[in-house]
Amino acid sequence: MTARPATTVQAAPAAARPAGSAAPLAGSTQSLPLTPLSRDRAHGGTGAEQGLPRQDVRSFSLLGVVWDDPDAELHGRVQVRTRAAGTGTWSAWQDVETHNADHGADPDTPERASGHVRGATAPLWVGESDGVEVRVSPDAEQRTEDTAGGARTVSSSLKLPAGMRLELVDPGASDSGSADSGTTDLGTTDPGTSDSGTSDSGTSDSGTADSGTTDHSTVDQGGTTEHPAHAPVGPPRSRAVTAQAPADVPEEAAGTAADLTEGRTAGVGVTVEAAGASAANTALAPVGATEIPALDRADTARELLGLRSGELTTAQRAKPYIGPRPGIVTRRGWGADEKLREKTFVYTKKVKAAFVHHTASGNTYKCSQAPSVIRGIYRYHVKSMGWRDIGYNFLVDKCGNIYEGRAGGVAKPVLGAHTLGFNSDSMGIAVLGTFTTTKPSAAAVKGIARLTAWKLGLFGANPKGKTYLKSGGGNLYRKGKNVRLNVISGHRDGFATECPGRQLYGKLGSARTTAADYQGR
Repeated sequence: MTARPATTVQAAPAAARPAGSAAPLAGSTQSLPLTPLSRDRAHGGTGAEQGLPRQDVRSFSLLGVVWDDPDAELHGRVQVRTRAAGTGTWSAWQDVETHNADHGADPDTPERASGHVRGATAPLWVGESDGVEVRVSPDAEQRTEDTAGGARTVSSSLKLPAGMRLELVDPGASDSGSADSGTTDLGTTDPGTSDSGTSDSGTSDSGTADSGTTDHSTVDQGGTTEHPAHAPVGPPRSRAVTAQAPADVPEEAAGTAADLTEGRTAGVGVTVEAAGASAANTALAPVGATEIPALDRADTARELLGLRSGELTTAQRAKPYIGPRPGIVTRRGWGADEKLREKTFVYTKKVKAAFVHHTASGNTYKCSQAPSVIRGIYRYHVKSMGWRDIGYNFLVDKCGNIYEGRAGGVAKPVLGAHTLGFNSDSMGIAVLGTFTTTKPSAAAVKGIARLTAWKLGLFGANPKGKTYLKSGGGNLYRKGKNVRLNVISGHRDGFATECPGRQLYGKLGSARTTAADYQGR
């Protein structure tokens, strides 16, 4: 079977902010180049570490390390300490997940080949902080050398990637104009923070930010600012033509999809870019909605006939297997700054499988902070890693709340950047947290089941079944190989990786069974 190329479409044009309305606070990124550390072997170092000594920085809540070559691997250990903005207390050393290359666009796709993608660690949520220290220690390599006295084993440090920088992300305030704590409650409660194996800085989300630009300056010990010769660049501008709003339309407006297309306004303020993302969901909710409401199974089945009537078989029409549509927090609901991403949407042919991930960003967040965590990951994916948008199609927090990920419409087959080699004909679901040794909450597993029962049901897929996907290339399967996979798979099923963590992976059988039950199978 020949894979169908991804389809690129344009966001609906709209208009932006009417005079007098307050602009939401945007996020920001501080990008600090790492330098060799002075620790020598006598003091426990290898002489090859890079990092930054303790220093004051502007407020941030999420961090990660990036480097120039996306194909280069960081063979070593990344550790950080942060200072809580509220108390001035320094955290213990925390490990940052270094193996993150398996999350990304498929090889040879326009997103991967843009020239703007960088290598990166996973992001780590640390809470509102204003001080940081980082050290990167390379792994040791042992080799055997022949000498006059015989063979001997020599140990040396592996080379670290070039151009390493510490990215400090302030997720900013919600673009929806509401506080994160006001995110729609989908009927779940916060199970509390669980131990991720790292220290909790004990801080809450800042809710503040600056102008929204990426700061590539380095703050030295004396408080002066210098601008490095090399600084990361933003995501590439798409070559697809994006429709523009008429010149006489205010900068922000909203209404029905038809209103937006014709440049009319309907009284609810949303930005041009936010209106485009929201219009992709107009079959499910009005433009500007912060949540797509849940439906019961009967209404969901009727909606299915409207959404995909021309693609359903006679059997599917007679007895559709689909779970009730769950409530989904939209991009506007979690406060996406739509100006960060590329303007166009890219689609694959269908959704045959769902890959489950963990974000490896730690478990110390509260559910009320989940929108901030997602905004931080979104900014990190786009501004720091050079992707066109957040990589995941959906995200689920520890309370089981479901969030729209990559823009293009939650009921549509949006092409993500989540499972290297298997992004086509699939969707990626990321559970916020790290689940190597920590068990996911029952609410999060139920959220996976509710989401997959509905979304896979839209495309006639059985959550307990198997399917075939063609590999786009990776470290488990060669490019072009047809691979038989579970319809609900873990990331590690398509790529040799720890993701989604041993504990979450062990819950996927339960998610499959529950999702199938929701579908009425």
